[in-house]
Order: sequence, then C-alpha cells, then structure tokens
Amino acid sequence: MHSAHGLQSLTRIKDEKIRSITMENQNGDPGAGGTATSQLGPRRKGNPCINDVEPDETRTLADIQGPGEIRHIWITLPDETDAGSNVLRDVVLRMYWDGEDDPSVEVPIGDFFCNGHGTRCTIDSGPIAVVPDGGFNCYFPMPFRDRATITIESTHPGTIPCFFYQVDYAEGVDVSSATAYFHAQWRRENPTTKGEDYTVLGGVEGSGNYVGTYLALTALEKEWWGEGEMKFYFDGDDEYPTICGTGTEDYVGGAWGFNDPSKHDEVGFPEPETYSTRYLGYPFFDAGDSGQGRPPRHGMYRWHVPDPIRFDEELRVTLQQIGHDGRDLFERSDDIASVAYWYQQEPHAPFPALPDRAERKPR
Repeated sequence: MHSAHGLQSLTRIKDEKIRSITMENQNGDPGAGGTATSQLGPRRKGNPCINDVEPDETRTLADIQGPGEIRHIWITLPDETDAGSNVLRDVVLRMYWDGEDDPSVEVPIGDFFCNGHGTRCTIDSGPIAVVPDGGFNCYFPMPFRDRATITIESTHPGTIPCFFYQVDYAEGVDVSSATAYFHAQWRRENPTTKGEDYTVLGGVEGSGNYVGTYLALTALEKEWWGEGEMKFYFDGDDEYPTICGTGTEDYVGGAWGFNDPSKHDEVGFPEPETYSTRYLGYPFFDAGDSGQGRPPRHGMYRWHVPDPIRFDEELRVTLQQIGHDGRDLFERSDDIASVAYWYQQEPHAPFPALPDRAERKPR
C-alpha cells in the first residue's frame, strides 16, 4: 500500500493538510464542521446524513480541488427500503479524476465493498473493511492532481431514507508525473458462455498495477464450480497468458473447495467454511433453497497489494468456468459479477456501458 498507510509514516511530520468531508462539513473547509442545528441546539448533530435519495437521482459526495489524496472512505446505507431490496446493487458509485468526462470508478456500491448479491457480509481485509452492521470502509489511496469528484446514482425504485458518508483526504500532496490513478470496474455475465472464459477486465491500455479482484458467483449448475483458472494477459500476450492460476478457490488462497470437514449437507457433502483475511477471503456463502429455486451464492476477494501485477502496455484478466463432478472436469455456465481494481496513468480507455438496473439485479 501507499507509504501513508504504514506505521512508519506516523513518525514523520509532513507539509500537508488533513481534511474530511461529511454532510456536517460538505466542502471539508477548516473550522466549518458541525455548524447545523438540531433539536438539541447548535453544533449538536444537526446534519449527519443525506436524507431521501430519490429514484434516478445523482448526488455529489465530494468535489475536491487538488493536488491531494483520498485515504479513507466510509459509507453506510440501508440495504432495503419499502420499495424492495437490492439497494446495494441499485446505487452506483462513481469517481472522476482531474475533471475527466468518463469515470475511473463505476461500480454498484455493495460490490465495490465486496458485498455483492445485494447482501451484507463482514470483510476483514486491509484495503476494504465491512463491519457490523454495514459500515463500508475503503483504504485504497486515491491521488489526484487537479480535482477529485465522487458521486452516487440511485436507480432504486423507492426513496432511500438516509445515506451516511465520510471522505478523509490530504491536501498539498506531491503528485508526481509518475503517479498512477485508482480505477475500479464492474462487470457481469448472466449466464456465462460454456467454453469461453469470463472477462474480469479488458481493454486496459497504458502502464499500471493490477491490485485486486472481487467475485460474486452464483452457481447455476450442480457439482463443484471452482476449477476455473484466473489468467492475466499483458504486454504482448496473445493466445496464452503470462500468469495462469490453478483454480478459483486457489486464487483467493483457499483449498479443496473451502471444505469444512466438521459440516456436511443433507446428502453428506462437506460444506464450505468462510474466512476473511488481510489480502484474500471467501467471506460469503449462501447454500440457496432448492425448493424456492434459489441457487447457491459465493463471494470472494483477492488483493494483489504485496504482489501487484505490473503491466507496461496493456492488460486483460479472465476467469474460466470449469467444474468437477468427482470424476472429470466439465465446462459449466454460471452467473458471475466481478470488480477489478487497478492503478494506471491517465487517460484510461472508456469503460463498457454499465448494465441497467434489471441486468444488475442479483438472483
């Protein structure tokens, strides 16, 4: 991670100004926090959140002049309203650097924080932490030279009654010409095409560092789903990649199907055991309900923080959909949504169009 996040940086005095944006100080101005009045009087929690985010409304959370660096983002919001659930897929988080027209971050807000499927779960990692009950935290450093803009767009059919947030950043940071900017992109294929690798990220041009993957996978077929290998093609790779893993659970640090030998389902197969660690995890498992037609769902992440994948010219990341029936490998088709996290120098190639609300809806 950036040196600003290391303990050793605490011993150094730096020529930078620390600021924070919330609804209590919407511009991060010095001495301007907590000025609103509540029923308790002035300066007593008068404006802690955005009230009533309406359908099809876009709100700006932060618009900051540079140079600077965002170092922590905290957000919480309801995961359902009177109009239904899936709020975490219905609200889209976007970030723009230095006045660009196309966002460098465009991800449904739950998936950005490794909470896909429209359902909350705890994440105990370094870059992303989600703590009870739905406190979303991001520690990826986000430098910018001229301007940083963060927005949310609600495509939810009803009013979201409250949206809390805080953006902590530093002004006066030295952002050199070699600095790479933070990017994150969401994709989904529902269902995947048998025999064709799912694209986690494609079309990246320039130089940078790939730093993380989040996968929200819904298993649409029976048997083990995780034999597919993660592949990283970069800097001239064509038919075959430079980096090829050995299996989906292997990629996120697990083994043997995440099996917990102490737990078995009704037919005797071991159930998976969830976990969340600093750089990798399998924090979410839902066995589904065959009676209601709800298939099993899985959520997992891998942070390439101590081992970023560096590229100089181009990058493409894919995942195979391969299963195992206890005897043989087989091609399979599932529902996969993903977030790719990377740093690169601007300009970046435009993202594919974000699927509309109906196409983002979790099963």
